[in-house]
Amino acid sequence: MTDDKEMTLFEHLDELRERLIKSAIALMLTTSISLLFTTQLIRIILAPAGDVRPVFLQPTEGVLTYFRVALLAGVALALPIITYQIAQFVLPGLRPTERRSLILLLPGAVLSFVVGAAFAYFVMLPPALRFLVSFGSEIAEATWAVGEYIAFVTNLIFWTGVIFEAPLLAYFLAQLGIITSEMLSGSRKYALVVSAVIAAIITPTPDPFNMVLVMAPLVVLFEISVWVTKLAR
Repeated sequence: MTDDKEMTLFEHLDELRERLIKSAIALMLTTSISLLFTTQLIRIILAPAGDVRPVFLQPTEGVLTYFRVALLAGVALALPIITYQIAQFVLPGLRPTERRSLILLLPGAVLSFVVGAAFAYFVMLPPALRFLVSFGSEIAEATWAVGEYIAFVTNLIFWTGVIFEAPLLAYFLAQLGIITSEMLSGSRKYALVVSAVIAAIITPTPDPFNMVLVMAPLVVLFEISVWVTKLAR
């Protein structure tokens, strides 16, 4: 379809179906490839646990955990392809300047997610796990189920990566005229409350140190969002 040709509703749905199929095929291929190095990925995820060696508590837990990690790795590998398919579906409905912005922001979105995931793994996770291991250690020895541990770590890494994409999302929404820097600046006090709530949800431990560790980058990302929206118009 050319950009100057209007598409009917059924043509839009047909294109959407085609791009969903391509994304699903890409996900299946990348997940199959990730099965080759899933064991190594599991070792990397288990590394922050230190001396605590997670155990299998159910007969199928090992298999389910293995394929969960393979699927997550497949999603990560397929993310550029899935993002490309989404962009190709959305681009015809945007103005030329908005199209250029979206194309330029796509690599940045992937990079922001990687930076956020790395921040969660190297900065947030170690102190959080140390707290969880030491809390109640005078009562019982910490023994974690491997499935719950993997789910806990991957959820923390994933959502932190998503949050780190906030400035790019703010910039694109400002390009579309949905938000402005003045709108964000005026909602700064509400943003602090929302950041505290998000930090409380994401933070794996109840101690204030880890909550501040999560909340601080949220506040910084909000201020960056305010700044980048000024550049968008």
